[in-house]
Amino acid sequence: MPRVSLASGFQAAVDGAVSVEIEAATIRELVRRLQEQYPKMTRHFDEGVAVSINGEIYRDIRDLNIPPDAEVFLLPRLQGG
Repeated sequence: MPRVSLASGFQAAVDGAVSVEIEAATIRELVRRLQEQYPKMTRHFDEGVAVSINGEIYRDIRDLNIPPDAEVFLLPRLQGG
């Protein structure tokens, strides 16, 4: 089960936790389960969240498999121009 580390801006939505363990095989499943378990995360996902898996950032790819021993980080999505 991957441990998901959270940027400080997300921690209030998960009861102040720095990281959470979520059973998920893909990014899509991770997002869905986080929203089910922590409904306050929905606002963050609506605003845009990037998922880092083993140091590589994914913004729009949701069907990517998450290895069981992966380092997973949720980051606010940065808008560029």
